[in-house]
Amino acid sequence: MPVFTLGIEEEFQTIDPATGELRSHMSKIVDGGQIVLQERVKAEMHQAVVEVGTNICNNIQDARQEVTYLRKMIIELAEKQNLKIAAAGTHPFSDWQEQLITPNERYDRLIDELRDVARSNLIFGLHVHVGIENRNEGVQIMNAVRYFLPHIYALSTNSPFWRGRNTGFKSYRSKVFDKFPRTGIPDFFSSAAEYDEYINLLVKTGCIDNGKKIWWDIRLHPFFDTIEFRICDVPMRVDETICLAAIMQALVAKIYKLHQQNLNFRPYRRILINENKWRAARYGIEGKLIDFGKQIEVPTHELIHELLNFIDDVVDELGSRSECEYVLKILEMGTGADRQLAVFQQTNDLKQVVNYIVEETSFGII
Repeated sequence: MPVFTLGIEEEFQTIDPATGELRSHMSKIVDGGQIVLQERVKAEMHQAVVEVGTNICNNIQDARQEVTYLRKMIIELAEKQNLKIAAAGTHPFSDWQEQLITPNERYDRLIDELRDVARSNLIFGLHVHVGIENRNEGVQIMNAVRYFLPHIYALSTNSPFWRGRNTGFKSYRSKVFDKFPRTGIPDFFSSAAEYDEYINLLVKTGCIDNGKKIWWDIRLHPFFDTIEFRICDVPMRVDETICLAAIMQALVAKIYKLHQQNLNFRPYRRILINENKWRAARYGIEGKLIDFGKQIEVPTHELIHELLNFIDDVVDELGSRSECEYVLKILEMGTGADRQLAVFQQTNDLKQVVNYIVEETSFGII
């Protein structure tokens, strides 16, 4: 079996410890971080966002070490600027209209094109790259893995609040991002050639300048031999990030293994998978998803257990059994959204919710 390398990117909020508001770091965290972390830390369009990304990791243990180290470093760098770091898909109450934009030609072009859709995109995600042997294999794996995106998404839900309101969603982040073009569940592609033809057509007709402006929930990366999962809210805890990454890696390995045995997982139409994505955004792990094979609603908890069974024969080869089984802990304690809502129910104070997120972000690190 191939190695199925991992690369993990997390987007964090920079928080004023006195008010709990988002506060622009004016690139000071990034500038300071690049002395130590080089390309593993970078600015985002909004100055209250900082992104870190691991090196290429050969296994989930390496990934945990890197993710933990990067969180620790970024928390320490923020504290030098009298700021805190928070990991959640949206900020509970800060308004996007009050946030400063990072001076950058690329962001200027994006705002010129998308206007308030880009300016209001104050969201924080988790992106996981899983290495693949070649793009043809990658397209076939992507087609199959799409079915499981709502399951993974439900486990990551961590953005119930937006601009001071309880939205009623476990993940409102995706509702904000839906305003962007070329987002959501991708279509089925018969080959890498068909996939590349689509991207080339968009470049040729001036829709995009390169494949990085394809912002689907899962995509073949335009420059690396990876499948990139982009659907998840950034989770609060390192343990949650590592669990989700391990499940993504195991799903890619499982579909690859089926292909090597001349077997396949039945591909489902995008419009059906979208029904489950909606349910995952609204209810997280507390709702029901549709089992399209049986054509019935099934509690999401049950389908998560089925997912664990599905990947069971590859997790030991990958050395990720305990990381994947952390999903049982998530089912038990609730996702980030469930925990945020519980704090709000107890305190009726969104500042306390922010404080809780900040504490959880450093869980197991400091």
